[in-house]
Amino acid sequence: MSGNRRKAFLVSAVIVGGAMLMTACQDSDADSGATQAPSTATPGGKEASTSGSSSTGGGSQGGGKDSAGKSSGGQGTSAGTGTGGSGKSGGNCRTADLKITAQDSTITGDPDGTVAVTLKNIGGHDCAISGFAGVDLKTSAGSLSAKRTAEKPSPGVLKSGKSVSFGITYPLNTSGGSGVRITGLLVTPPNETKTVTLAWPGAATLPVTDGTGSPVKVGPIGSAGQGD
Repeated sequence: MSGNRRKAFLVSAVIVGGAMLMTACQDSDADSGATQAPSTATPGGKEASTSGSSSTGGGSQGGGKDSAGKSSGGQGTSAGTGTGGSGKSGGNCRTADLKITAQDSTITGDPDGTVAVTLKNIGGHDCAISGFAGVDLKTSAGSLSAKRTAEKPSPGVLKSGKSVSFGITYPLNTSGGSGVRITGLLVTPPNETKTVTLAWPGAATLPVTDGTGSPVKVGPIGSAGQGD
């Protein structure tokens, strides 16, 4: 082969090799572009997924607020229950919450005299009252305490504005003598220490007795009728 033909062959080989190299590079660039397209979409997809999680979390927080609201409502209900409890008795009846009066209730022909003591609830709320009141007669011979009868007391609630009564019995002075003069009545409601002084509405005197103990008896609350 001549020198000129050899040179032409080498130039052709170089041209063909360069064309093949350019083609290979273009194919590589095309493949690289196809790979980058999903890579770009993937971060976008992650952001959308994160946004969705954030939205879900917001819903959970909203649910937490609803739950807190329900809890608060429960506390309100509890408070309401406390308020409803106030409708019950407000404790024992206090002397200051009672209007106490006494009247003669002796029945003609009875061997003993009777005085009915009435307690009216003016305190503005219901209160509990039961048992025996303390009763003392003021007399010309000194103070005379009444003894309790054998009746058993029953617990009760005195509603606001209502009354209850108990009875005091004492011997009538039929001796013809002057007897022991009664000058006043002292009443202390059950479970109380404050005493009320009333005018005595019964017979003016008690018979003089030589025996020991008190002839005056007091019945439990409610023993002289149910009041009004």
